[in-house]
Amino acid sequence: MAELLLVLAAAAYGAVAGCLLVRPAHRLAVPPGEPWRDRCPRGHAVTGRPGRGRCRACGGARYGPAPGPLAVLTAAVCAGLAGAVGGRPELLVWLLLTPVLVLLAVVDVAVHRLPDVLTLPLAGAAGALLGLAALVPAAGGSWTGALLGGAASGVGYFVLFLIHSRGMGFGDVKLAITCGTALGWYGPQVLLLGTFAAFALGAAYGTALVLARRAGRRTPLPFGPFMIVGALAGVALGGLAA
Repeated sequence: MAELLLVLAAAAYGAVAGCLLVRPAHRLAVPPGEPWRDRCPRGHAVTGRPGRGRCRACGGARYGPAPGPLAVLTAAVCAGLAGAVGGRPELLVWLLLTPVLVLLAVVDVAVHRLPDVLTLPLAGAAGALLGLAALVPAAGGSWTGALLGGAASGVGYFVLFLIHSRGMGFGDVKLAITCGTALGWYGPQVLLLGTFAAFALGAAYGTALVLARRAGRRTPLPFGPFMIVGALAGVALGGLAA
């Protein structure tokens, strides 16, 4: 019963957090070099409740992504993590990171961009929060492993960026620090598994688009969502095994 209540509470939290992502997604989903949005598509200042995604001046016209899918997605991820990790202290860290990761994925899909305003603070927050979680005796991972994982992942992606900058953006390098930190918490095997999953999913998606003639071999694709899915899947598996 306690586990079920934990999962339900995590899902409720995720649903609320997902609804609140509408305005940030609208604000941050702009091409590189453009200022963050603070107005609706018709130029009206965005006001009202953060989760509505509707402009009063436009008669309730919607802007940004629909809140429903965001709420369902974030709730499902949070519930899955709660079911896998259980009541260990790192669950709170994963729940805090999840809405930001979902927001990054949404923005990257929309405009192929991972904003520094999210990636850099998220990397620091992941390391600091896991450091606090490691102080609790019931923690299921290692803070040292998390820090080493973040460093190794960041260096690895940076090398890939230098080798093939057209296929790997510098935003991916910054996001890799957070993903590596989360995966490294549960050990090097989970780090390798989550990283491999990201590249496998990205390659499968790109191949499917090429076969469907919806993209060419050199068509740029957002890689951030695959990194995030791989990291979340690795964390869930690590939580089950811990």
